[in-house]
Amino acid sequence: MTAGAPRLSAVIITRDEEGNLPACLASLRGLVDEIVVLDAGSTDATVSIAQSAGARVERRPFAGFGAAKQAALEMASGEWVLSVDADERVTPALAAEIRGVRDDGRGPAGYLVRREVFFLGRRLRFGGMSHDWVLRLFRREAGRFSTDRVHERVLVPGRPGRLSGTLLHHPYRSLAVHVEKMNRYTELQADAFLARGRRYRAWMWLRLPWKMFARLVLRLGVLDGTPGVLFATMSAYSSWLKYAKTWRGDEESR
Repeated sequence: MTAGAPRLSAVIITRDEEGNLPACLASLRGLVDEIVVLDAGSTDATVSIAQSAGARVERRPFAGFGAAKQAALEMASGEWVLSVDADERVTPALAAEIRGVRDDGRGPAGYLVRREVFFLGRRLRFGGMSHDWVLRLFRREAGRFSTDRVHERVLVPGRPGRLSGTLLHHPYRSLAVHVEKMNRYTELQADAFLARGRRYRAWMWLRLPWKMFARLVLRLGVLDGTPGVLFATMSAYSSWLKYAKTWRGDEESR
């Protein structure tokens, strides 16, 4: 690290991530000056794994992804912040670029990073997954997280830059894990829809065939083989389910 370079903090939120966290933390070794882990009540070895890696760990009840990541951000002390998920890994090429940004000290307030998404052991190159850009590196004083309970994002002033290095994203170790996460995420999305007055309508079943057609045919997801077909199917179902759960809300309110 260059002498006098601004400190770089990594922030991670967790819940039962013992299967993912070791690889994530290993990819940060030698890159960041501190690691902040905000845990939402893990019952496995997540907390001990983070502590063994030298991370600062705090535990708070989960109040939505946006609120959790903002809380983790407020615990960080670095001039620059790298937001990573437990199921992501920083590649050596990306780490080198991040060091350059940190040491240079100029440029925009935040940077977009492209994620390479893996599903059931295969990298998804089609189906719209090759253009998964996320803002993850930013100046702490300039950035904040949106308040969205799910699909939160980093907000920074001005136009962000782009880094050519990639994050490796392994969100689902199995279909069972995918189903569990999908159910949890669609609950949060349905609650957000209900709060904004959005309700399920009968025609919304069309989201299922349309989303599958769009991913598999228009975006060539079928070229990713069986993993690509399964991912498109699960994604289409999730897109419909988050609206279907608002119909349940209508029934309960009567």
